[in-house]
Amino acid sequence: MTTPPIAGTADGRARALIAVRAAHTVIWAFFASSIVLIPIATLLGQLTAALWMSLFVWGEVVVLLLNGMRCPLTAVAARYTDDRADNFDIWLPRWLARHNQRIFGTLFAASQVLLGYALVTSGA
Repeated sequence: MTTPPIAGTADGRARALIAVRAAHTVIWAFFASSIVLIPIATLLGQLTAALWMSLFVWGEVVVLLLNGMRCPLTAVAARYTDDRADNFDIWLPRWLARHNQRIFGTLFAASQVLLGYALVTSGA
């Protein structure tokens, strides 16, 4: 029976980085899909669903604000590599990782305006 590599070995660091990148990508996909789905749910009149997704994303916004607008997983990934490319900590194309907050922040802000308008006009 072989023992699993420890985080101090090159193989252990590589495995740890893969785990962090995988977790970061899954979490990012959840929030990115929520941001895309908020205006769709709003336009379909599913305001409760849109509100719940908004609350989850607002939770992520608070986490980012508390961490200097960086995901805490970025610091974890940095322990396992010297690479500092825009996408070293997540499996996204480099251009998307570089502009992620600008793109999804703008979409989220627009979705909140749409949702706010829908809530006001629906009487909810």
